[in-house]
This record gives sequence, structure tokens and C-alpha cells, in this order.
Amino acid sequence: MGKNKNNKRPYYNNNNNNDNRPSKSPKKHHPSSNISNPKNSSPSQQQQQLQLQQQQPKKRPTFSSYLDTPNLPPKVKLLCEIIATTQSNAIDASLTDTGIRVTQADVEQVLKLSYSFPGPSVKFFRWCGHQLNDDHSPYAWNLVVDLLGKNSLFDAMWDAVKSMKRERLLSLATFASIFSSYVIAERVQDAVLTFEVMEQYGIPRDVVALNSLLSAICRDGKTINAVEFLHAARERVRPDMDTYAILLEGWENESNVVCARETFGDMLFDIGWDRNNVPAYDSFLTTLMKAGPNEFDEGLKLFYTLREKGCYPGLKFFKVALEACSKKRDARGAAMLWDVMLRDRDRGMAFHVSPDLEMYSCVITLFCTCGDTETAKKLLDEMVLNGIFPNSKIYNVLFQFMLKSRRLRDATVVFNEMVKNEFVPDCANCALAVRSYLNSMEYVMAIKIWKCMIENYDSDLEETGNRLVVELRDMNRLPEAVKYAEDMIARRIKVSSSTLSKLKEGLNKARKTLVYEELFRKWKYH
Repeated sequence: MGKNKNNKRPYYNNNNNNDNRPSKSPKKHHPSSNISNPKNSSPSQQQQQLQLQQQQPKKRPTFSSYLDTPNLPPKVKLLCEIIATTQSNAIDASLTDTGIRVTQADVEQVLKLSYSFPGPSVKFFRWCGHQLNDDHSPYAWNLVVDLLGKNSLFDAMWDAVKSMKRERLLSLATFASIFSSYVIAERVQDAVLTFEVMEQYGIPRDVVALNSLLSAICRDGKTINAVEFLHAARERVRPDMDTYAILLEGWENESNVVCARETFGDMLFDIGWDRNNVPAYDSFLTTLMKAGPNEFDEGLKLFYTLREKGCYPGLKFFKVALEACSKKRDARGAAMLWDVMLRDRDRGMAFHVSPDLEMYSCVITLFCTCGDTETAKKLLDEMVLNGIFPNSKIYNVLFQFMLKSRRLRDATVVFNEMVKNEFVPDCANCALAVRSYLNSMEYVMAIKIWKCMIENYDSDLEETGNRLVVELRDMNRLPEAVKYAEDMIARRIKVSSSTLSKLKEGLNKARKTLVYEELFRKWKYH
């Protein structure tokens, strides 16, 4: 999948207003350039976003605590407790008094749960060094760098980095932590400067490092900063598929369709169409799907363009697209997407997405809502063949719409299957089912549903129970009517005086006055 050969950048759908795109100044990046406030850019959405970022209050990180972590080894819990409750100048003595011997794994686990106490944590790290002959794991060192950075103790953090350099323990993971700490502290420029000096610490300033920096910036909702830096740095570090996937995910999280289009166009110019670029396609199409009706149509067109080129998005796009179809009650659009997804997968194309339970639930509900219970039932059968088993929500939706469309035979099949799989209809569906079966003179199924209802629910039973008794009486099923009236009384479900009156009338006609008197006595004293 080669690079586009044209001289002009093929910006995707360039009919839109581009005033909101990030500036693409070709000037060479210099470490001291102000990335947070880029110069030489037009008054556009990028500047508005930067101003909003500056106005937002600084976020305070939240850290995991040993108090919130169950099943900790007693030794680890005790060490965490000492760090959390002891002054820094008394840590060494308190730790020594315990007589505890630590391992590298103990140090790592304690540090992970002690971010809220950076001073005592560093003291603990040094104390452990004496036991371990200063043979800490690289992961433990990285945890120290990270906890200092996340607490904005940057001078101490760099002291730790220098110690790691002497021990030859530095890695890209160390610098990824530094990038993240600076960005979270609203110091994006310092994260960029860290990238500039990486090679002085023996870490290549390559595309993997670039992507690590961009990822940290985008995760914090500052994709505009990431794009600006990439435009300045691209002459030295060539972006790859992951670069654009990171940026497009950033725009997706910020719901910025205009800038996402610009980045997508840059990606096509740089690397062309590539079937391995699934995350980038997934993010961009998802951004379009979520944006609105016009962008939804644009996203579908792009999906079919991708397909023609042997490229596909991931599962996220299909979930969002199907949800959008559901909101629009667009069963036809959902069916087309579904068919393409399964057909291309089964043909062994470069596409490995299979629908999950959530997606089946979405489309089954959609087809039921649109009155196509036949297709919904086929999907129910299909999902079982694909090893995905319906949940209570799917069964209830299908059961409800089968009843509403008067397909009682199919409703019976669904009911029997859901009960077999240890699910039951919700109370409202039970009431609807009893009413539907009684209206069709199918009293056996009505009784079966009623039994299910009283076994699983304690409320909202009165209306349905009285309806069942009266309808059984009207069907000349007087013994069953009396039986279920007595059962209702025993269960303290109110039998209405109207129902009792109709039973009296029927029993008197059948010359069973004593039966009525016994029933009345029970009714009166309950």
C-alpha cells in the first residue's frame, strides 16, 4: 500500500471549512519554541483550545492506596502503613525496628501503593537498597521516577534519572513516565524539551519515542499540542502508522471532526492506505459516526472506500455505527453493515472482527423496534451458532415484540428457551404475555407464565392475577379459576371484589355454593 504519488496532499473531504485546522507551519522546531502557545498561527480553533487548556484548573492526580487493595501480603501491608503514617526523618528507624527482609518484588509492590507519600517512599527505597546491595530492579527505579514526577517533584525526579544513567538502567519507559508527568502538570513544553535531550541519556530519539511523547500529550486532551509538535519535528523523525493512530484517537476523544479530517489527510499523504493501520481507521471513522447525520453518511462512504482498498476499521467502529443506526431506527443501514462485516470475515479477507454480545443486543433490539421480528429471531439463532449466548435483555426484547406482533407461537419458543437457560421475562413482559395468551384463548400458556411470574416477583401481581381468574371463569374453566383465586389469597395477592362477584355468579350457576362460601371465608379473613 504505497504512498500517494501526487504532489498535493489529499485532504479527506476537503469541502469543509478548514479554518479550525491546526497551523502547519514548516518552520524548523527549536527546543525553546513555545509549543503550548504556537506562534505564526491563524486565530482558529487551535488557539481557542489552547486558551481553554490554560484556563482549566490544574488536575490533581489520584493514586492507588494499600487501604483500597484487598488481600495484600502482611509484610507489604505493614511497610505501606509505615510509609503512610511515619515522618520522613523517622522512616529508617521504623523500618529497621520491624526486622523485615525485603525482596525486589516487595519494593515494587510497596512503591506502587505509596504514590501519595513521595518523601517517605524515597526513604524506603534507599533503606531497601542497603538490604539489596543497591541491586534494585529497573522497574523499581522507574516507579521512583514516576511517583516523584506525578507529585511534581521534578528536581528530585531528575536526580533519580541521573542515578539510573550511572547504573545504565534508563529505558524508553523511564522517559515515557517523564513525558506523562510533565503533561499532567500542565508543562507540555518541558515534556517536549525532555524529548529533545533524550539522546544525552543514551535513549534514541526515534519514532517510538516520538509516539510515546505524543501519546502522553493526547491522553491529557491536548491533541492540538501534539499536532503542532509533530509538524515541527517531522523533518527529523518520520511519523509512522502508530503516530497517526495516536493523533486520531486524540481527536476522537476530543470530538474534533475538523482536525481529525486534517490529520487523516496528512496520514494518507505520508503513508497511504495500509491494511495494518486498523487503529487509525477505527478512530477516524468512529469520530465521524459520533458527530452527526452528515458525518455519519460521510463515515459510511469512507468505510466502503476503505473496503475497496482492502483496509478495514476495528470493532469499535462497528459498535458505534450500529448504535447510530439504532438511534435513527435505520434497520436497512444496520443490515448492510452487518452483512458486510460477516461476509468479509467469512471470506477470509484482511478482517478479523466478530460481533459480540453488545452488538447482537443492539441489532436485535433495532429489528424488533422496526417490526422485523423474523430477522431478530434469525440473529438470535445465529449468535448461538457463533458461540455467543443471549442474555436476559435480548430474550426480553425479543419476547416482548413477539407478543406485540401477535406471533405467539414464536413467543412461546423464546419463553421456553429463556427459561431453559435460567432467564425469566421481566414483570411487565409477564403481564403482557398473560394478557396476550388469554386473548388468544391459550389458557395453558397463560397459566404457565403466571406461575413464572409469582415465583419470581412479589409486586405488581394483582391486576394480572385478577385478569387470569376472570378470563378462566369466562372460558368455562371454573375449577382452575377457583384454584388460582385461592392461591392468590394464600399469597396475599388481593382478589378484587369484582373478581369475587364473577366467581360467585359462576359457582352459583354450577350449583357450587359451598365452594364459593369457602372461598369467600378465606378472602374475608386474609
